[in-house]
Amino acid sequence: MRYSTLFALTSVIVGFIPANAHHSPVSAAFKTPVYQELPLGAVKPRGWLLHQLQIMRDGSSGHLDEVHNKIKNDNGWLGGKGEAWEETPYWLDGAVPLAYLLDDTALKQKVLRYINWTLDHQRPSGYFGPITKAEREKNIAITVNNPEAGEDWWPKMVMLKVLQQYYTATGDSRVVPFLKKYFQYQLQVLKKCPIGQWTEWATSRGADNALVVQWLYRQTKDPSLLELAALIHRQSYPWTNWLGNRNWVIDAAAQQDDHQWMRRHGVNVAMGLKDPAINYQRTGDRHYLDSLHTGFHDLMTLHGLPMGIFSADEDLHGNAPTQGTELCAIVESMFSLEEIIGITGDIRYMDALERMTFNALPTQTTDDYNNKQYFQIANQVQVKKGVFNFSLPFERGMNNVYGLRSGYTCCTANMHQGWTKFASHLWYAAADQGLAALSYSPSEVTAKVGRQQQPVTIVEETAYPFDDQVSFTFRTSGTVEFPLQLRIPAWCREAVITLNGQPLRREKGGQVITLQRAWKNKDQLVLQLPMEVTVSAWGRNSRAVERGPLVYALKLGERWEKAVDEQEGEYFSIFPEGAWNFGLLEKAVKAPVQNFTVHKGKPVTPDFVWNLEHAPVSITTSARKIPAWQLADDVAPQPVTAREGTYKGQTAAEEETITLVPYGCTKVRVVAFPVVR
Repeated sequence: MRYSTLFALTSVIVGFIPANAHHSPVSAAFKTPVYQELPLGAVKPRGWLLHQLQIMRDGSSGHLDEVHNKIKNDNGWLGGKGEAWEETPYWLDGAVPLAYLLDDTALKQKVLRYINWTLDHQRPSGYFGPITKAEREKNIAITVNNPEAGEDWWPKMVMLKVLQQYYTATGDSRVVPFLKKYFQYQLQVLKKCPIGQWTEWATSRGADNALVVQWLYRQTKDPSLLELAALIHRQSYPWTNWLGNRNWVIDAAAQQDDHQWMRRHGVNVAMGLKDPAINYQRTGDRHYLDSLHTGFHDLMTLHGLPMGIFSADEDLHGNAPTQGTELCAIVESMFSLEEIIGITGDIRYMDALERMTFNALPTQTTDDYNNKQYFQIANQVQVKKGVFNFSLPFERGMNNVYGLRSGYTCCTANMHQGWTKFASHLWYAAADQGLAALSYSPSEVTAKVGRQQQPVTIVEETAYPFDDQVSFTFRTSGTVEFPLQLRIPAWCREAVITLNGQPLRREKGGQVITLQRAWKNKDQLVLQLPMEVTVSAWGRNSRAVERGPLVYALKLGERWEKAVDEQEGEYFSIFPEGAWNFGLLEKAVKAPVQNFTVHKGKPVTPDFVWNLEHAPVSITTSARKIPAWQLADDVAPQPVTAREGTYKGQTAAEEETITLVPYGCTKVRVVAFPVVR
């Protein structure tokens, strides 16, 4: 099915209200998303983003089933006796969108093996997944009468997301009946075998299950699906209550023991962020959105780090710049925000998504996407084996190094969804048959728009987030009237919009604007988002330098060392070349525009990679060394500063010029600086 055709079909299905809808008080409250996701493949990456996905295809994302033995050997999702839990669905959750974003025939065929096996081996009762121990050993069928013979609900939740994406890309007629049958099975058996029957992972992540249930409701308007979603919500962690009531996030900052640790596990939190939005979608109760706003604010206040993500090593662990963040927490937070954005249309989460994506995500993988870092550290002045101040110190000391299997391999399998889902969520369908560009990266979108459902392609060309200009070129067969929505980030004082070289509008930051007009072929719309250097305050009285959506870190040379761990294989350590113990000058922090100089370097070409060599922008300023700021237990604890924000100890007499580069281009760095006089 063609993308534009599928988009039109999806729009019709979503907008359809059956004649008997008023008989269901539950469905009457259901809120249609403010922005609706486009079918997978309607958005195509271009430029540096396309290159990033091609690297992933050529690296571990496209070949994990060949290099990762847990997936490679006798895979349970192909009927074997091997991996039958989360890692195969995790990998597919990124590999499927990758295959269809790139329209890559070989990768499509590869992922289809798992999809076809799953669809073809659904049990008559509706149950699905790998052959269970009871089925294999006792030769019994899993029915609504013996659901305890099944296995964990959790990995199936991930496979549901895989199938949902696959359906929007292909329109495969097998998927909707498959989902209907499974959800009917769930509704019948959850009272006997609740979400937490097998593992607490499922209890903590039920929102991912409810997400797909409610997506199917939008296609079918079957009220039993909302009954199921509400039941899953009642049996799962009460994330909405915790996020809204504040005690939870405070306790998470205070406790690092094993008591109820799953409630503060960073990846669980990342997935749980979407829970209030999903509940709001089902009920229309704005209390859920208030709880989300309160909880996200508190989370980032008590546990937030300058690169836009919260500490999660593995649990929430405060806002010190020496705490770590798990890669899975980043990609799952990104997906939660993408879903929250669609449901709520709240620009706060759009800004948060970009900050997280363009800063935290790129630094945690190697250029070839074959190695990952389980925990990244904000002020990461070296990368090495060791037992750090993480809530999961991991006695083998492999949580901070780069390797295919370093730390836990959940992130080896799960990291692939970060860039792929970001690319597919650059554009959304908007009200009145319009389109919305809510995050910016080089791309093109094809859809049917306006009252006449006319086809249009919009090509987005930009070096954003490094440059402030985003250009949109329209390709149509004639004049097409529809509303185009554009996000003006909160960090932008005033955006300038031109059409075909002529001034059109000026708009303040922190809003989504609508341009309602008749668009013509070859129209060129340019969005200018002027970027100023600013300084923000973070944990332990530290300061970070920002420009636009990017956070900037001290540029250090990198010395890479390769080694082999007996259990986890090859890995890389990275050590700095050059001094790192600098404090920013107080005068610069108070007047950043006058004291930081922006330098444009290499242009952002289609072969751009997030590393020091390709960093297209740098910032210079004066700083002083803090001689007493040295390594302690292999990290760089923040120097103690007075309440007004300055370090009172001895500093070097002379000022030195330091260079800052985008955080995402670094592997070793300082990003949260002390301030000196």
